[in-house]
Amino acid sequence: MEILNNIWTALSTPNENLMNIIFIPAALIENYLTLILFISIFNIPANNKQKFQYVILTSFISILSIIFVSNPFNVILNYFFAILISYFILKISIFKSISSIIISGLIFNLTGSLILNPYLRILNVSSTELSIIPIYRIPYILIVYLIIGIIIFILKNKNLKINFLDAIDLHTKLILFSNLFLGIIVVVVQSVISVYYTDTLPIIITFLSFISLLAYFVLSIYSLTRAFKLTLTTQKLASTEEYNNTLHILHDNVRGFKHDFDNIVTTIGGYIKTEDIEGLKKYYAQLEDDCQRVNNLYLLNPSVVNNDGIYNLLTKKYYEAESKDIKVNITFLLDLSTLNMKIYEFARILGILLDNAIEASSECEEKIINIIFKNDSKNHRQLLIVENTYNTPNVDTEKIFEKGVSGKENHTGLGLWEVRKIVKKNKNINLFTSKDDKYFTQQLEIYDKS
Repeated sequence: MEILNNIWTALSTPNENLMNIIFIPAALIENYLTLILFISIFNIPANNKQKFQYVILTSFISILSIIFVSNPFNVILNYFFAILISYFILKISIFKSISSIIISGLIFNLTGSLILNPYLRILNVSSTELSIIPIYRIPYILIVYLIIGIIIFILKNKNLKINFLDAIDLHTKLILFSNLFLGIIVVVVQSVISVYYTDTLPIIITFLSFISLLAYFVLSIYSLTRAFKLTLTTQKLASTEEYNNTLHILHDNVRGFKHDFDNIVTTIGGYIKTEDIEGLKKYYAQLEDDCQRVNNLYLLNPSVVNNDGIYNLLTKKYYEAESKDIKVNITFLLDLSTLNMKIYEFARILGILLDNAIEASSECEEKIINIIFKNDSKNHRQLLIVENTYNTPNVDTEKIFEKGVSGKENHTGLGLWEVRKIVKKNKNINLFTSKDDKYFTQQLEIYDKS
């Protein structure tokens, strides 16, 4: 009986030591819920090792900050380190890191604000008693975590995700970043109110505070959605314009083939009748070039290249190569929606490799570029292969990746250096460079992250 009395006394009276002990598992649970919340919202891939590292590091920072830093500065410190940890551990963009932490922080604060004042009124306790007496604090924390768990469950089952942050342009990102910066201020101010003034404020004021925070949160999500729709519409308009241009050229080529069909068949028949096999081979090779061009134009289709940004880039480089009389052969057997790397980084690498291929092949007597996108399911990887004719057989395949090294006049030599930086940053990506008597080849290998 005495043991039970001691336990009850420890729980029902101010107990700083017990509160400090409770804070450790609470920090672990809260940071885990935060992680699951924002990876659910933003559809961020994370393996068990990354989740473990994030939870341990953020919890360690939280424990240190609560001990050595006064409120609300410890809150600011926690958000700052959580952003850095998510950036380095989860390998996401800094903008997505900020968005993830702030939005999940807003959800936690909304939940806490919603239940705090009613909870204090029902139990008839002050915010000070709530923070120092375990029997009041523990149920409050569990209620908040339960609501957050329900929110995560709804997000996963309703498949409510934000997938567009990496696709928006820099100007839109700056606007949204400003919005999120205001969000940090709102969250910090709300935390101060919750700690110091909740029990002295009328419930209607607390309710209005909750409504204002909710309104900001909803407006932020609405702004993100509108920005994405605007960016997506702009990209689709650009893709449609490019596709219309492709269709016009494809239509002209098909009409030309239809008009010349009888002549083509007659010419082939002439070679066969005279048994001029060498002449037929030469004629067929020239005919095959025209057929390949029509096939390339067919592949330059948004339904085949199923990413507007990559489609526009590929189309632009294709027409640039054609303007320099470079023969381009395209093989596209890859679903870009399942690409195992950031589409922004993939586009940068593709653009640099194509620029170099166009530059090198344009100086050759035989101007050829082969571009291959394919899925190598046997080896659990996706491949981008760019090979081109070149006339510098002594090129050093290692030295070209060094900063400032370029075989071209008036060029900075930063292109392949940037490619190597991206490759080194991503552990699931390799780039192999090779050459033979005819082709210089760059093979980008993108492996599954799991």
